[in-house]
Amino acid sequence: MMENEVQETVSQKNSGMGLWERYLSLWVALAMITGVLLSQVLPAIPEFLSQFEYYNVSIPTAILIWLMIFPMMLKIDFSSIVNATKKPKGLILTTTINWLIKPFTMFAISAFFFLVVFRPFLGPELAKEYIAGAVLLGAAPCTAMVFVWSELTKGDPAYTLLQVSINDIIVLFLYAPIVAFLLGVGNVSVPMGTLFLSIFVFIVIPLALGIIVRKYVVKQKGTDYFEKDFIDKFDGTTRIGLLLTLIIIFSFQGNQILNNPLHILLIAIPLIIQNLVIFFLGYGGAKACKLPFSIAAPAAMVGTSNFFELAVAVSIALFGLNSGATLATVVGVLIEVPTMLLLVRFANKTQHWFDGYEY
Repeated sequence: MMENEVQETVSQKNSGMGLWERYLSLWVALAMITGVLLSQVLPAIPEFLSQFEYYNVSIPTAILIWLMIFPMMLKIDFSSIVNATKKPKGLILTTTINWLIKPFTMFAISAFFFLVVFRPFLGPELAKEYIAGAVLLGAAPCTAMVFVWSELTKGDPAYTLLQVSINDIIVLFLYAPIVAFLLGVGNVSVPMGTLFLSIFVFIVIPLALGIIVRKYVVKQKGTDYFEKDFIDKFDGTTRIGLLLTLIIIFSFQGNQILNNPLHILLIAIPLIIQNLVIFFLGYGGAKACKLPFSIAAPAAMVGTSNFFELAVAVSIALFGLNSGATLATVVGVLIEVPTMLLLVRFANKTQHWFDGYEY
């Protein structure tokens, strides 16, 4: 497929925010409220689900997370990576921020707030759990939602697809080592077997399956059918998987949230600050590299947004459904859309900063 055809296909696929994307924070909040109510009204349900665990991995939750992640893996066209050598500056900027800066600033910012600023409100063990959840988010750059942010800033869709594809490959090799290192620095016990098992279950398997299914469908019915019809069939599964996962998580977190409602705000503050820091690093770096706005804006968005589905999955596997780490990753979902929409608006208003830049 020629580059202009790729751009047209991806552009049609992401023609703006629909009802789901626009009100994602609302749906997440409703799922959280439903889960908390469930923990109080029907506590037997979370108690029953807690029986189905294998090496700290909740089997029902794992199935739901698969429903979220697999459709995202289907969207990745790894053949587009061959174009990377043609436009390397944006990719170098994005990967440098995503993997050499972002996880470490997340650790530093969250540790400062949870261990110092919010020390009067948190015990040391809970503070460590919140740091762990923040690190799991910070080490997972965005994959799916970045297509929405790219479209809203009129980004180059083919280049955005390329960035996402390369990120997914890097996640396979760097996510577990970076998480293990940072949690070790934070004196958080990390069961390495469970960490690598979760990476295998939640990334390697759905990624491999996505590649196989994509190749098979494209071979049988063509790329046009795959991009315009086949992928759409899975949109509902992603949404259902996310909301049901959150309901289950918050049914386990219900008592903790009701006893400590302030903690949602405490977790949100460093996560929002981290998002702002990473965005302006990426956006400023893109201007310094003299990238055109169509590449600069998505490049900044990729690092700012998070692959929260992966973070939630790994947190559940490592620390359990009712842990502070899992609560922190879910708060990351809650703040994602409103924060990113503000940054999209800022980017669009400052588009003239990149006038005259070409790639």
